[in-house]
Order: sequence, then C-alpha cells, then structure tokens
Amino acid sequence: MPNTVSGLIAEQVRRQPDATAVIYAGTPVSYAELERLGQRAARGLAELGVGAGDRVALWLPNSVAYLALYLGCTRLGAIATAVNTRFRASEVGDIVARSGAKVLAMWPGFRHIDFPAILGQCEPAALAGLDAVVLYDEGQAADALPATIGHCRRVDYATLMANEGMAEDHAAPGAGCNIFTTSGTTKAPKFVLHTQASIAGHAAIVAREFGYAASAGGLMVVLPFCGVFGFTQLMASLAAGRPTVVLNAFDAGEVVALIHAHGIEHMNATDDMIQAMMALPGGRETLAGLRFIGTAAFGTDFAEFSARAEAAGIRLCGLYGMSEVQALYALRPPALPFEERIVPGGSIVAAAAEVRVRDPDSRQLLPPGEAGELELKGPSLMREYFGNADATAEAFTDDGFIRSGDLAMLQDDRSFVFLQRMGDVLRLGGFLVSPAEIEAHLQQHAAVDGAQVVGIASDRGTRPIGFVTVAAGARFDEATLRRHCGDGLARFKVPDRIFSLDAFPTTKSANGTKIQRARLRDMALELTAQATERNGEIAPVGREQG
Repeated sequence: MPNTVSGLIAEQVRRQPDATAVIYAGTPVSYAELERLGQRAARGLAELGVGAGDRVALWLPNSVAYLALYLGCTRLGAIATAVNTRFRASEVGDIVARSGAKVLAMWPGFRHIDFPAILGQCEPAALAGLDAVVLYDEGQAADALPATIGHCRRVDYATLMANEGMAEDHAAPGAGCNIFTTSGTTKAPKFVLHTQASIAGHAAIVAREFGYAASAGGLMVVLPFCGVFGFTQLMASLAAGRPTVVLNAFDAGEVVALIHAHGIEHMNATDDMIQAMMALPGGRETLAGLRFIGTAAFGTDFAEFSARAEAAGIRLCGLYGMSEVQALYALRPPALPFEERIVPGGSIVAAAAEVRVRDPDSRQLLPPGEAGELELKGPSLMREYFGNADATAEAFTDDGFIRSGDLAMLQDDRSFVFLQRMGDVLRLGGFLVSPAEIEAHLQQHAAVDGAQVVGIASDRGTRPIGFVTVAAGARFDEATLRRHCGDGLARFKVPDRIFSLDAFPTTKSANGTKIQRARLRDMALELTAQATERNGEIAPVGREQG
C-alpha cells in the first residue's frame, strides 16, 4: 500500500503509464502525464521559494491545474491548504493569514466571479505573508490585481509549469500535506492537518472497499476538491486506477450526459445534487444504472427523497465521514435492505480502524444500542489541528481516538448509526458551519452589540436565522446587516432573517448564565413564519460564489 501521495501516483505509472487517470473538459490525462504535471508544479513552486512544510493556498475549483499543484506540493513536502471558491473576503483572509500561506493559487474569472475584487476587500495584514500569486485561467485572465496583494510576485500558471520538472521526491509518510478547514464550535475554522500516509493509505482502502478498483467503467467526482468529501473520492479514484471524470462545477444535465458517455459506475453526491438529476428527462434511468450512490442528508427530507430514489431503482447508500478522519470512513453495504442501507453511519471500511461510543456524562463506554459521543480511530486519522495545540489535545483521547462531537450508537464493534451533531454546528450549503463564525461577523458591524445565530428546518434544509441586540444610539436595519454578511461571508452563511431583541433569553445555572438557544430556535420559527406571511420570502443577498 502506498504511504505517500506521489507514491500512489507512481504505483499507477508503474502499472499502467498510458492509462487515463483524469478526464477534464473532454480531455484525457494519463497517469504518466499527471506525474509529469506534478513534477513541473513542484519545480515551479520551488522557484517561488516553497519547500517542505510551507503552505500553498489553493483557491481553485476542480480542475487538472488544482490536481497538478496539489501533487507539486506533496512532492516538495509542502502543505496544500484548501480554500472554498464560495468563500468571501473575511474567510479567505483568515485562512491565508492563520495558515501562513506563502503562495495563493486562484482562477480570477471562474464563473464570472471577481476573485481579485474579493482579495481587495481583505485586510492587508491578512495577506501580508503571501510571497506570490499563481493565476490560472481558461480564457478569463485577470487584468489587474488589488493593492492588498500588490507586494506579491504574479505568476501565470502556464509560466509556472514551463520547466523540465522535479524528478526528486521529497515526500515523507509522516509529513503534513493537506489542510482542510472545519468550523467545529469556535468562531474561526480549525485547520485539520493530514499526513501523506493518511491521505494515500485511506485512498487505497476506499478504492478497494468501495469497489472502485474493480469497476469496469469510469468514476466521477462532482463534489469540490476543497471539501473532504470530494477530495477523498478523487484520491480513491486515482488509487483505483480507473478513468475519473472531473467537473469544475456541478451541472445536473452535464453529469447525466457524462455518465452515459464514459460508462460511469460509481459516484458520490449530496442529496440535492441527486434530486436535480432525478428531475431531468431520463435522469432516474441513468442513475439507476450506477452500482450505488454514496450520499447523506444535506438539504432534503431524506426519508422521502430516498424512498423516491429507491422506487426509481436508484441504490443509495448511507455514508459517514468528517474532516478529521476523512470522508468515506464508513459505508452502508449496497447489499443491505433499503431501510438499513440509507441510515447515516455504516460499517468502517479500514480493517485497522476502530469505533466506540462514550456516555458524555459518566464518561463510560457504551454497548451497542445506547447513544453517546462517537470516538474514532484508524489510518485515515488527522495528525493535528494545525497551529492549535490546545484544540488538538482536547480532541484526542489518551489512547489516540478522536472525539467526533457526533451523537451515535454502535450496532456492533464495526458499525454504527449516526444520529446528529452534539453541538450547535449547522450544515449550510453542504458544509458544516459554526454559528459563532456568523455571530462574530455580525458583531463587527457598528450597529450590533451582540449576536446569536441558530438553525431552523425548512424545505431547503437547515437555514440560519440571526438575532442581534442593537448598540446604544444605533438603528436596526435588517437589510443592511444581511448585506454586511453577504459582503464578507459565503452566501450560504448569510442569515435568511435577522431579528432585533432587547435582550437574549437566558437561564441561570450552577455553571453561570447561559443563552437559551432552544428558545431562540422556537422564536426563529415563529418570527420567520410571521414575517413570511406578511411579506413573502426574503430576497437573497449577493450572487452565488463558486
């Protein structure tokens, strides 16, 4: 089993150098070509001063360029830091600053979004540590860059790649290579750092256990590489040695057409993606031809949706994963009956992995059938929360398990049922988001004294609702505050409604005064229903990001 990312690619080059690794925009790239692209990216990044342990921020959509730069980082022993293309100024600035990235790679005009303008809204200090910006484009090059990165060397991707490549491989199994952001329960995302061994080893395991390696047809990645769900499937697909179709943005009609064109047998997708494909003429029949689709509840009534899929012959399988142990950590076997197969959680796929459930109050381990906090271990486990030793120590048990923060119950020693998040983390737009992050941004506005954000269920999945107390002498203006959120946060994080309160509901306990978040959720449901009845649905803020 390969124990570095470059070793994973080299193994396929040894076995089948001319076989297609990736198909992007209709163009196939062989494993040998992919390895050469990684070598050229390594040389180009090294000439920008990137070395072992340095961070390179990849603010890019799915593309061969993303993969080449990632492979270049791993060959150098550098760390690729994923930045969601839907993120806005405060989010991008925070990730670049706290990760200490030396290089930022971006596609300035992707989907007609003005990424340079977003950088121009960042605090200059947040971008001061950058040495260079790598610009990739497919015909939408940037004319000018903002003053916030005026100190950076500007390098076009084609120029970066115009070299003979770096044959030397500086990868090491224990070296960090990936940073994923996760909101957890703090206002600033934590940085989940994985090693080369955890990425490459888990990819090989998933390729085998999910049946990718035995596929007679192609594979497809429709989820973004910047998230652990899409990235894990990408690496597993490469480890499987099968042609992998990559899209830079999800389009239901295009996916259905590509499934036919490339004989796709395997795919993972969010429930809203699957619903969009099912709604197309011939979409249900196309999806029914796949061996199975790995999915989970993100933005739908999952029981109703999965029953419709089953009636159409579409085989859905429940999954479990998180940034700290990577996606595809557990799978409901496709052979299970429908009612068992769609339950979130599953059987852990790695033979060396372990799961257990602990009572959060007594701290005793629980037998199957009793709910408590899920603890996880295995070869896919992260190394640490980068730059946060306290959070790392808090997350790990003394014997090396990660505390997931998820409520679950064991079925046996190899499988479990995921029930829900134990904290107040919201899943918005398919991503876990801490309410504290949105609250902190609201409180940056001069009119806001305090802020709380809760989630309520809707026909569009969980939606964020904000409450604020107004600063002395200020005036409450909901539209202004929502625009403030839209200017600095991804659209899916912008509260659907923001309401003003004289004070937040609180309760006193032995541990101090606490805000009654359950009461706020009840108020959010009531006030939102009243406002909708009076005024109709509120208009969205800003345009979709990435």
